[in-house]
Amino acid sequence: MAITLIAAQIIEGFFSSAGVLLAFGYGQGTGQAMNYGGIYENDFGFVGGKSFGLTIAALGFLSASIGGVIHLNIMRRKGKIFNKSTEGAISQKQIQSENEIPMQESIDKMTVQIALIAVSYLFAYLLMLLLGNLIPGMKSVIYGFNFLLGVLAATLVKLVLNFLCKKRIVKRQYTNDFLLTRAGNFFFDIMVVAGIAAIRLDMLEKYWGVILIIGISGLVVTYAYNRLVAKTLFGDYVEEQFLAMYGMLTGTASTGIILLREIDGDFVSPASDNLVYQNFPAIVFGFPLMLLATLAPKKPILTFILLFAFFVVMNIILFRKFIFRRRKK
Repeated sequence: MAITLIAAQIIEGFFSSAGVLLAFGYGQGTGQAMNYGGIYENDFGFVGGKSFGLTIAALGFLSASIGGVIHLNIMRRKGKIFNKSTEGAISQKQIQSENEIPMQESIDKMTVQIALIAVSYLFAYLLMLLLGNLIPGMKSVIYGFNFLLGVLAATLVKLVLNFLCKKRIVKRQYTNDFLLTRAGNFFFDIMVVAGIAAIRLDMLEKYWGVILIIGISGLVVTYAYNRLVAKTLFGDYVEEQFLAMYGMLTGTASTGIILLREIDGDFVSPASDNLVYQNFPAIVFGFPLMLLATLAPKKPILTFILLFAFFVVMNIILFRKFIFRRRKK
């Protein structure tokens, strides 16, 4: 945001709060970058806001792949990392667990998974529609929170299924983790390709310099900061945790897993579990950021100060053991 605040003083008509989209493009991926770019475009007059957000997200994926691969090659040459994978094949238990519906019956098992995803998505959409009509002034913000509402909807669908199973109304398990992961990866790939295809280059003609500066700064700062965090807090598995975090915070959790697989194919280290456990604190810390993102176009300087203060507080919490440790007498 500091970069775009300065750019707004140099480039006439440039949207000073556009830098906030770096957090969404790198930390959240294509969907949220497009959502908030769309909010800035539709509600605050940022011409090309969607394309700006999508371009930042695309640069994030490039940062994950190029930066991650370069890091892997350097560390391998130094002899500091090696692949810990001991087993490449997927076991039958991973594909089909006990008491699940069969792969092929009157309805294919994959079709059932897609149907459950569709029900969850419909519920999330109806929830957004209801909240948007109840609070018209917050409609853009509510639609910007679609991923949170999607998680809520999917959780409720799963709770209902578990309740029906517990009451023996439904006697077989309909969800399958293996197929749901495959479906999730497929939709993720479609989203990335569609997001890049939706970029309108003509609308970004004047902003390429700023976009490249933001993208490169995002790469360098994300790399350096996550390297510091991994070395300081995860001494037993520095490289695994670093690659997982760096991949996730320049792309999504999927890109973090892709990089992690290169040195920990069987997920022996706790790094993969950490990606799961981080979801709740990520929502807690991410929620204020989303509120600040809608404040930024109205009060950019105040937002910048609040973001900086938020960053300081977050680091005090993160490194509390080192900051507040007692001095030895």
